[in-house]
Amino acid sequence: MKEIILIGGGGHCKSVIDVIELEGRFKITGIVEKSEIKKNTVEGYSVIGTDDDLKSLSREYEFAFITVGQIYSSNLRKQLFQRILNLGFKVPTIISPRAYISKSSFADIGTVIMHDALINANTKIGMNCIINSKALIEHDCIVHNDCHISTGATVNGGVIIERGSFIGSRAVTKESTIIKENSFIKAGSVAK
Repeated sequence: MKEIILIGGGGHCKSVIDVIELEGRFKITGIVEKSEIKKNTVEGYSVIGTDDDLKSLSREYEFAFITVGQIYSSNLRKQLFQRILNLGFKVPTIISPRAYISKSSFADIGTVIMHDALINANTKIGMNCIINSKALIEHDCIVHNDCHISTGATVNGGVIIERGSFIGSRAVTKESTIIKENSFIKAGSVAK
């Protein structure tokens, strides 16, 4: 089993750990956390360094994954993702065995698809995205890089979600809508 390190040790990390464990492709070697956060473990996995240690960790580990969450801004996730790519880490796509992805759809590297998410036909999901638990992304959608489709959100057919956008829990997008770059769609709202 391949070893992987996770970057970010908050609540989103805990959820991603659950997906990685269930998926069974990677052994989590440890967590990288901000230097100002003082914790020794996350869900039983050791904190093995800080962001300042990423360069030295890149010589020791082949795989890394961003487990920092995203609500108001994708900037931190974007910066960390670019940093680990520049350091030469391989970044997988993590997909829960409890998610469904159509055979005609695609999710790029750095994206996590959480439990019970459903991605229908001919949908493209970019890099470094979070498709959270029970999200529904319908046919013919494009989700650009660095987006977060939150828990229970519904993205109807033909929607384009531009880079860095956040679709809140139980939000709904009207079909064929374009969600502009860095948009913030509030939980429970309807985007037209």
